[in-house]
Amino acid sequence: MPMTFADPVTAADALAVAPARYRVAWRRPDTADTVTLALDPVDEPIPPGRPGQFHMVYSFGVGEVPLSISGTADASGRVEHTVRIVGAVTAAIAAAEPGTMLGVRGPLGVGFDPAPGPLIIMAGGLGLAPLRPVIRAAATRDEPVILLIGSRTPDQQLYTDEYEQWRSVGLEVRVTVDAAPVGWDGNVGVITTLLPGLGIDFATSAAALCGPEPMMRFAGRDLVDLGVPPDRIQVSLERNMHCGVGTCGRCQLGPWLLCTHGPVLSYGQVDEHWSVRER
Repeated sequence: MPMTFADPVTAADALAVAPARYRVAWRRPDTADTVTLALDPVDEPIPPGRPGQFHMVYSFGVGEVPLSISGTADASGRVEHTVRIVGAVTAAIAAAEPGTMLGVRGPLGVGFDPAPGPLIIMAGGLGLAPLRPVIRAAATRDEPVILLIGSRTPDQQLYTDEYEQWRSVGLEVRVTVDAAPVGWDGNVGVITTLLPGLGIDFATSAAALCGPEPMMRFAGRDLVDLGVPPDRIQVSLERNMHCGVGTCGRCQLGPWLLCTHGPVLSYGQVDEHWSVRER
């Protein structure tokens, strides 16, 4: 039976509801500062999130942070989060061993909904985490799906054990790094160097992007130059999110609050506002 998704939780509901209790099922270090956790519901599970949505994840006694959903809920209610250590709360969540109890609220925000046609997925660094559910869902598309992955160095790549699985279900996977050690035989260069020669009709294509803002700015611009309509390019922005429900205003970008109107918006919506630096 296909899984059904609930609408995003409203700000009022999210603030009124205590975090649901989830227990860490397994913990996998991915890079020197990044860990993936699988969380199982202890009580009634929260509704499944759409690809690109996020949860507010709470380390009891430490604090709460927004985290993209890197693995959508299965029949058991299990969800996965990939977290990079950037502060006290993310450090506590990343250090959570199996059996640790965490709190989860959501799902929150607007997720990816790629338009029909050939699909280009461009992931830079940790941006592969929120795109992972998009990749898994894209395996059912009839049109070509091309996954472009970029990272600073090979040891910062995520989910490398899944690349062949994605290829086995029909996805074209191309990988590049900014700098490579001796012995690396793959592409070296920024992610946009993977765009030439894709062999698709860009005018009818869609794109889903997530990664550092400079990467998405240049990638979006190159896609538009190749013929992809700006409103068919979706980007995921997570500027300075704090409350996750549109009350603090810290994630405002132009007319949008990224935690409620986003994090996924079209390139056409955000391009002119990227010149405003995050504070």
